Amino acid sequence: MTKKGGRKILGFMVKEEKEENRGSVEFQVFSFTNKIRRLASHLELHKKDFSSERGLRILLGKRRRLLAYLAKKNRVRYKKLISQLNIREQ
Repeated sequence: MTKKGGRKILGFMVKEEKEENRGSVEFQVFSFTNKIRRLASHLELHKKDFSSERGLRILLGKRRRLLAYLAKKNRVRYKKLISQLNIREQ
């Protein structure tokens, strides 16, 4: 991972972001993963922030549904994405 403007990003998504491919399933999952990691680190410090916890659960559900869609449509892209994002398989 590299830093760009104070945010952690993955090298393979920098190319796609420049190409304005923000509607792809991979980019959406990448975006949700960044938000999830940011919220998880926030919740480690603020354990009683229940509204952020609810937001985290909503993001986890959205990412899970997108990953299920991708796994159904194209298993190779799904496997590649979860290995690059370092998330576990459902």
